[in-house]
Amino acid sequence: MKNIFNVAVLGSTGYVGMELVKILSKHENININFLGSETKQGKFLTNIENNKEYNNLPILQDNNNFEPSSADYVFIALPHGVSNKYVKKFFNKINIIDLSADFRLDDFNVFKKYYGDIHECKELISEFVYGLVEINRKKISKSKNFAVPGCYPTSILLPLIPLIKNNLIQTDNIIIDSKSGFSGAGKKFDLNQIKSNDNLNFYNYNTNNHRHISEIKQELSKYIINQKINFSFNPHILPNFRGMISTIYCDLNNNINKKNIIEELKNFEKNNTFIKYIEDNEKLDFFSIQNTNYCKIKIFDHHSDDKIIIVSGIDNLIKGASGQAVQCFNLSAGLEETTALL
Repeated sequence: MKNIFNVAVLGSTGYVGMELVKILSKHENININFLGSETKQGKFLTNIENNKEYNNLPILQDNNNFEPSSADYVFIALPHGVSNKYVKKFFNKINIIDLSADFRLDDFNVFKKYYGDIHECKELISEFVYGLVEINRKKISKSKNFAVPGCYPTSILLPLIPLIKNNLIQTDNIIIDSKSGFSGAGKKFDLNQIKSNDNLNFYNYNTNNHRHISEIKQELSKYIINQKINFSFNPHILPNFRGMISTIYCDLNNNINKKNIIEELKNFEKNNTFIKYIEDNEKLDFFSIQNTNYCKIKIFDHHSDDKIIIVSGIDNLIKGASGQAVQCFNLSAGLEETTALL
């Protein structure tokens, strides 16, 4: 007999929330018994988007109507600064999977620098496990509260951490160039910034000042011994709806070559279903990662033998958010990690 878990989703009408509901509605161990929204109460998700996966789901209610005793898990797909208000009410009453930035950073002073002093339960930050499954699988399987990583950090940390842990690359001059579909900016994003009649726009933003820098630095620093972490981060918005590709330029450590890097990434792939190493004759583009929970990684030669170019691709709405959240749920609930994600 299958274990069935009652699950609630708060913020279910945002891009991430709706993607999350699609995955959960196909999950054989889940019964969605509450869908919350800040603005769409009294409607069904099918009124917002006509999709068969939204059939037979509860009517949308105000997020504040959710009673934690009515479910086993709550997914909170709300913006930073909002999510923590609900966590304060729910903590120790239900398992929490938070998709905002409110519990990702270990140091509240760092959080405050990037996100502002808008946190009602900063004392609970240490109670959340950083939900990068391929790196923190054991911690996640034993925990009840999860902070799902951001999309840019996911695309960057997954290829870099295995290489840093095994002392294959230098960490004092990493260059990261990332490009994301506009869904990463949320539903409030002004589409006029990237589309005008027949023309499409493309631009970088918050270069070396993006909020996710704090998250990337925090997690990379955990795997560095007797070195310092120093990187440049240049994010871009594309006129695509979904998808993310990060191109990462690294200096190799002494006596390390491209073959060593590939071997390590292939070992990483062997132990992680959703990591895919892409061979030279295969494509890594937006089409190959959209609507999947995979992180695909490809290595390119640099003109210099002591450098390497890494390209990492994810779907920002799935592996960068909702799919990763479901991975956390599966592990926490004692289920097969890949359930509903393949």
